[in-house]
This record gives sequence, structure tokens and C-alpha cells, in this order.
Amino acid sequence: MVKIDQEVIQTDVLVIGGGIAGLMASIAAAQAGASVVVAEKANSRRSGCGATGNDHFLCYCPPEHGPDMTPILKEVRNSQVSGFHDPSLTVLFLEQTFDRVQDWNTWGIDMRPHGDWEFAGHAFPGRPRVWLKYAGHNQKPVLTRQAKKEGVRIENHLPVVDLIVRDGRVVGALGLSVISDTPVLKAIRAKSVVLATGSGNRIYPSYASPGWMFNIAQCPSCTGGTQSLAWRAGARLVNMEFPARHAGPKFFNRCGKATWIGMIKDPHGRPVGPFVTQATRWVGDITADVWPSVFTDMSENGTGPSYMDCTGTSAEDLEYMKWGLENEGNTGMLNYMAQEGIDLRRHMIEFMQYEPFLVGRGVEIDKDAATNLPGLFAAGDPVGNFRADIAGAAVFGWIAGQSAAKTAGLVKTFADAETVPLITARADMFSEFMNRKNGPDWKEANLTVQQIMNGYAGLKARSETLLNAGFKYLMDLKAKILKTLCADNAHTLMRCAEVFEMIDCGEVIFRTALERKESRAMHQRTDFPFTNPLLDEKFLTIHKEEDQPVLEWRDKF
Repeated sequence: MVKIDQEVIQTDVLVIGGGIAGLMASIAAAQAGASVVVAEKANSRRSGCGATGNDHFLCYCPPEHGPDMTPILKEVRNSQVSGFHDPSLTVLFLEQTFDRVQDWNTWGIDMRPHGDWEFAGHAFPGRPRVWLKYAGHNQKPVLTRQAKKEGVRIENHLPVVDLIVRDGRVVGALGLSVISDTPVLKAIRAKSVVLATGSGNRIYPSYASPGWMFNIAQCPSCTGGTQSLAWRAGARLVNMEFPARHAGPKFFNRCGKATWIGMIKDPHGRPVGPFVTQATRWVGDITADVWPSVFTDMSENGTGPSYMDCTGTSAEDLEYMKWGLENEGNTGMLNYMAQEGIDLRRHMIEFMQYEPFLVGRGVEIDKDAATNLPGLFAAGDPVGNFRADIAGAAVFGWIAGQSAAKTAGLVKTFADAETVPLITARADMFSEFMNRKNGPDWKEANLTVQQIMNGYAGLKARSETLLNAGFKYLMDLKAKILKTLCADNAHTLMRCAEVFEMIDCGEVIFRTALERKESRAMHQRTDFPFTNPLLDEKFLTIHKEEDQPVLEWRDKF
């Protein structure tokens, strides 16, 4: 039997996830006077998609951009991250970005490493630049240190497997301690909860190396936990039918194409896009932002491969590029290039698009980062109606922390989260996995999820018949692994729990893809090949009521 710890953790604000959004939420809530616990699956010093660093922060900087935010807002709305924003959230985000930049700089993340506010990359020639260059290699240790300085309690190796809801309100959560080989369930009482578990990965197979599940460009342990927890609790999700993809060096699976200072070219050395004839540190080749599928399209239509060509880049800019890649944590790739004699002054680097994942698709929030469930907030990559990657996680993490603390202050007493039947049911389920001696392990289950998602809700073709077939197979798989899945220690049990998170995300993807009877972005319905203009300003949401899915269309706000 998986043990249930008799000691209950109690806190005003529970933050689920110790990534950028989670740590920012915890700091903000603590500064507002709340007691705060962060439940983190790994270790907050090196966890999440910002684990090894970053070098771009989307930002409106008045000292650099001037007092009028309008031109910056226009650039953001035309950027690669803005496709599924609620416009009011974009404005709110920009209004607060520079405050968060200054916080980070004060705490020890160097936001002006070359002496001034410096904007470069992801830019059109002659237009305002909105991505601040910074030295983010130490961002996670710095934010962890700042959270502890504010009195935040960080519980590492404690992934959360369930939200606890009583009388329609979120009152806590159930964590699975994996700090030792023997798993322990821990009940957590909280007056408010912030979801911030990162992007949804491993739902689709690695396009660079199918079968090698952890060779992906994003954090492989971010598996759609926020979307799964929210879905099962009854929170509203939005834009889940749209896949997202990143790109970078072929097979090496390292994102950061805007950090590369080069031209995207065909095998004959001809530029693919019309935007620049010479890439510099200030304005690189933005072709892949405008045409995200360029690398895939050129490969499939026979005009590829497509390359990142830095041979014409100045020596000074190459050093600047290397510095940026180091701050993004791409040291392994740089070491490999040095080891193999790959010289960017002479060699072009083949690029590719990576596998689909969930970023900026997930929980619906309002301007306070609140969900439709009382007591529940969300921030970062798993938010479905706003995306700005690191910067979005920082800003809305802060907003979520402040809002959660304010809400907690209005709640007079703690609910008895530890007495709900859900906890015993989860202990029974996990115990069955641990007690079985024969059966499939989490890897087999995860690979099967990936096969179903890629084959029936993939990128090339979606249709009613394909989606219905895939949905049935996914639900059949869920029923089968509930009866057969095996785990032999706390780590493999955690991986089993991740598989169910991915299945939850897959279910929502199938349901929303069936409802969206048009083709838009990477959602391509072969039975509805047109884009419906009547849906241009609308979002599709989904949530559960009495365990039944409810799909609704709403206007952007």
C-alpha cells in the first residue's frame, strides 16, 4: 500500500511548479504577506523549460522605447508568440514587463550585461525591437534564492497529482513525494493555489529521434500537469486544439533560432526569405518567425534541406552569438561543434522543426491570473489565452502570486483537504501499480500515447474519422493501463502519473479538434480545409461539469 503521510502541509498559498512562473508567483505572494509552499517535481534550481537559462525577454522598456507603448504592442501582436492572446492580457503584460526586468536585475540576473538595455533578434529591419537580451544562465538559482529569502518553503521532488476541490472551491492538493525510492502521498491544505507546471511535452514523439522520449527541445518532465489537473478539477481550458512547434539544429534538439545570427538558405546558398541580405546581432533572419514551417516545407517538397548560414556573419557577432547560446544553456551543442571541428565561419548548419507540444495552450485566465474555479490561479507556459515564454511566465507568475495572496487573505479558515475520498482512491490506484509483478511499464504506455496522438491528431491531416478513431484508441489505452501498468519505485510511479497527464491532454486535444470545423494555424482539417472568418475573433473553451465535457465558443477579451 502506498503510504499516506499523516502530517498535513498547510499554507496560505500553494504554488504547483517551481519554474519561472512558479517562483515568481511564490515571491510575489510572500511579499504580500502570505505563507507560501512551492511543490516542485524536480529541484527548483534546475527545473522546467527555463532550467539552463535564456537570453531573450519580451519587454516594453520605456527608457529604450519611449513613452508610447503602441508601436511595441503592434510588434508583439505580429510576433511568433501572439497568435492566441486575449488582447487585454497582452496590454496588461507589456505594462508590467519593465518592472519585472528591474526586479530580476536587482536580484542578480544580469538584464543589461553589456551596460545598457539591449534589444536584438526576432525583429524586422527598420521596426522596433522588443526582445531584451540578457544573461539568464543563472536565472533559476537566483529566483530560488530570492524565494527562500522571502520565506518561501520549497518542497522539491513533490509532484502534485490531484487538486482537491470542496463545494466548488480549490482547497488544496495531493502531492506524491519521490524524494526516496518509497513513494509517499502528502495532503496539502491551501487557501489558494497557483498552477505553474510548465509546457506539455512528450505527448507527441520526438521528430528528431522517435523512441528516445527525452531527446526533445523542451523539458521532458513538463508533461501537461497543469492542463491535466485543471481539466479534472473543472477549470476551463482554451486553444488546446492548436499544436505549437519550435525549431533548431537538426537532430540536436536545441531551441533558440533567434539567438543564431545567420541567414536561412537553401542547398545552393540562396536566401529563403526576403527580409535581410546580411544578418547582424540586432536584426537576424526573421523568416522562420514569419514562415514557421519553412524547414519542414522545404524538406517535404524537395527544395531542402534548409540551413542556418553564419559564414557571412562578422567575427564580433559570432562571439556575441556564442555568448547568447551559452546563456541559453546550449553549452553541450557548442562543445560538440568544437569537438567535431564544425566551424560556423565555413559550415552551414541544417535546421528542422521539432515535435508538437503545448505552450500557450491550456488554462484560461483573466487579468488577475484567475481561472473560473474559485481559489485557483495559473501562470506561465500552460496558460491558453496568453503566451510570452520566459517573460510571460515572469509577469503573470507575479500577477498570480499577488492575486492568490489577496484571495487567501479573504479566506478565514482552512478546509479539511485531507479527508476527501480522492486521496484514498489515489493511494489504492498507485498501490495496484506498485504491487503488480508483470505488465507494461510507463515507457510502453508513453510511446503508445505518442503513436496515437501523432497518427490521429497529428499535423498533416485531421478529420472527423481520424479524430474519432484516435480518441477511441486513447480511451481504450487509458482503460488498459489502469488494469495493467506496473511501477517498482517512486520514480517510475511518478512517470506513470505523467502518462495519465498526457492522456488527459490528449483527450482534450481530440475533443476540441473535433469541435473546430475549420483549418487554422497547425490545426488542419482535411474535411474542412478552409479558415472560417466568422471564427477569427473567437476562442474555443472546454471544461467539465458533473464529469461531462462542455465546449463553448467565446469572443476574445
